[in-house]
Amino acid sequence: MSTKDFVEKDYYKVLGVPKDATEAEIKKAYRKLAREFHPDANKGDARAEERFKEVSEAHDVLGDPKRRKEYDEARALFGAGGFRTGPGAGGPGGFNFDLGDIFGGAQGGSPGAGGFGGGLGDVFGGLFGRGGGAGTRTQPRRGQDVESEVTLSFTEAVDGATVPLRMSSSAACKACAGTGDRNGTPRVCPTCVGTGQVSRGGGGGFSLTDPCVDCRGRGLIAQDPCEVCKGSGRATSSRTMQVRIPAGVSDGQRIRLRGKGAPGERGGPNGDLYVVVHVEPHPVFGRKGDNLTVTVPVTFTEAALGGEIKVPTLGGPPVTLRLPAGTPSGRTMRARGKGAVRKDGTRGDLLVTMEVTVPRELSDKARDLLESYRDATAGEDPRAALFKAAKGD
Repeated sequence: MSTKDFVEKDYYKVLGVPKDATEAEIKKAYRKLAREFHPDANKGDARAEERFKEVSEAHDVLGDPKRRKEYDEARALFGAGGFRTGPGAGGPGGFNFDLGDIFGGAQGGSPGAGGFGGGLGDVFGGLFGRGGGAGTRTQPRRGQDVESEVTLSFTEAVDGATVPLRMSSSAACKACAGTGDRNGTPRVCPTCVGTGQVSRGGGGGFSLTDPCVDCRGRGLIAQDPCEVCKGSGRATSSRTMQVRIPAGVSDGQRIRLRGKGAPGERGGPNGDLYVVVHVEPHPVFGRKGDNLTVTVPVTFTEAALGGEIKVPTLGGPPVTLRLPAGTPSGRTMRARGKGAVRKDGTRGDLLVTMEVTVPRELSDKARDLLESYRDATAGEDPRAALFKAAKGD
């Protein structure tokens, strides 16, 4: 929200309530208008969308007692014709000026000298994110986010692991202690007078603020530039960190570690570290969400007659599963609690798929017995139902 919008917009009129409306009346009016102009109820209607934004903006100010008080005070000072902005404001009946001169620079003056003593900065501070002249001071700068990659074994991904991670990021130059000057005595930038920002005309008596191009927003200029950082005060720093990868991560997952990125400037917070995880495949086990998978070969007699089989688990003792008689090849059984670790600390399951194996070589005795079995089941045709379905019968 710009200063101009704040002073000129009548939020009471936008919500259709009187200036002495209670909080309940303001909330009721907002809810009614929000339902009426909500984009979901007016798809493709640009005018309705614009009205919805106006209503939301009005409620953001009037629905907050503190912001409403500041708004009423500002309107009382300027809203009733105390000043004009925009084209022609400098002509009869109006004058042209930069409100930043009042909100930022005037706090040094005293009421008796025609200054405002910082009072206007207090009025607008809560609405525009600054109080008094704070907007003219160089602000702390957050460190950059850093991204790295790590490769884990299948077991490490399931159980979690602490791995060393070497990373490079921008940090304060050690050679000049982050000053950018070889002797540690940079001078204040004459262009922005140490603020790191410069103002330019935006039309209608308003000014826009940009980072200073001469000092790159630092507010300081090196008199004797540091050879390492070339006067920027920042240099590439390499370090090795011990990073804890949580249990249950999957291949390609991107993990965010808050505050582990590049250091901030001027007391600003560190950036974040993003680690992309790559997981090596396992020769036996697979992964399906929080569950592990394994394919187990079983003999024809085990599948036909049923029985108990032992199944390996990842990093633990084997489990015993009981096969029911007539288990078909491809059937999947579940060993509960033998899978990957979930976010809540519990484990998924181990999904065991049976694969009936066919022997490549038979002894004479085994061949005779199988031929006897074939003769005993000669009247059964396992493909009869298949042909019947193919004919549509």
